[in-house]
Amino acid sequence: MEVEARLGDGAQRVDLAPLVDHVRFACAQVGIERATVGLVVISPDEMADISGAHRGTPEPTDVLSFPVDGPEARDWPTEGPPPELGDILICPEAAQEPLTTLAVHGLLHLVGYDHEVDDGEMLALQDDIVHAAGSA
Repeated sequence: MEVEARLGDGAQRVDLAPLVDHVRFACAQVGIERATVGLVVISPDEMADISGAHRGTPEPTDVLSFPVDGPEARDWPTEGPPPELGDILICPEAAQEPLTTLAVHGLLHLVGYDHEVDDGEMLALQDDIVHAAGSA
């Protein structure tokens, strides 16, 4: 499991290690052992630009996810390159929850969960993963 984490230009400085650990743990919890994920902490200005371009809301939000191979990663062949789940973008200044929770939230979106259409399944799973990761 490879998580390519970095701080974007002008982003608030945060410790990326706990975010990476939570993304790896969440992947294991949803049955993905082999994949790559991008994780970028970005500034409010950059988040507002991206949110405006992709959601029509030019304001910073806490987390956005951009899936690539996403849900198909669970059935990915074991030979060859690993699937690329996609990218998770986090803006600390817009966060209302711990950044580790947002990292798990973003990962769940990458693998196909959607709290806007399910019956609470994604958010319950998110809480379970965050709680388990805290005691792992």
